[in-house]
Amino acid sequence: MSGFREPGFADRQKAAQDARKNLLNKFKSQPGPDDPAVAARRAEREALAAKRAEAKAAREAEKAEQKRIEEEAKAAEAARIAREAQEAAERQAALEAEQKAKRDARYAARKAKRK
Repeated sequence: MSGFREPGFADRQKAAQDARKNLLNKFKSQPGPDDPAVAARRAEREALAAKRAEAKAAREAEKAEQKRIEEEAKAAEAARIAREAQEAAERQAALEAEQKAKRDARYAARKAKRK
């Protein structure tokens, strides 16, 4: 069995040239941009991208609608709380006025009793 032969400069240069030639042939054998298969793949990718964009727009619209509904619910809740607070304040004012009227009536009765 013969030993390993170290490749010389000429052998390495020939191997590199063959590799470049193979790479160039591989690139040249690929279909061009006007090839029907390439055009079909491109159209498929564009259709898929359009579908994704449409789905994203639908999701964003749904999210915006949900946010609007939540904002309306928050506004309605805030209005209800404000209305309840106003009604409570009015009830408290009416109660205080009634108590003052009773107190004034008792005071007037005491004054009238003394005279």
